[in-house]
Amino acid sequence: MVWDYLEAPAPLGRLRLEADDTGLTSITFCSAETAAEPPAQPHPLLERGKAQLAEYFAGERQRFDLPLAASGTPFQRRVWAALCKVPFGVTCSYGDIAAALGQPTASRAVGLANARNPLPIIVPCHRVIGASGKLTGYSGGLTRKQWLLAHESAS
Repeated sequence: MVWDYLEAPAPLGRLRLEADDTGLTSITFCSAETAAEPPAQPHPLLERGKAQLAEYFAGERQRFDLPLAASGTPFQRRVWAALCKVPFGVTCSYGDIAAALGQPTASRAVGLANARNPLPIIVPCHRVIGASGKLTGYSGGLTRKQWLLAHESAS
């Protein structure tokens, strides 16, 4: 059950954070059509998430310290945990993540799990690029992925 949500400003457009009783469950990029009035008193966890994202965008935070409660298959959760180990400002390939999981032939499955990451930015799926070094898909669009990578390389 979702407690509530909170929308937060970001250089990439508004973000909507959602949480349940165990942690953050999703972050989505809002469009003008989906933007909504925030609840009168959002849960403190959502306020913490908003503050940590603001610190990240200000170049003051490289790692997030929040309870996460993303729904996914066991494999997806393993991929998302591996993504959290990719250091700030560093990129890797889908094959690198597959190898880190002990499944070197699973790069396509890693790509699918990466695409279903419900907590972009906090679970840094934007740090995963193609084996050729080219940018590949991102739930927020390649422009946002490019911005996030440039932001991290400049910080």
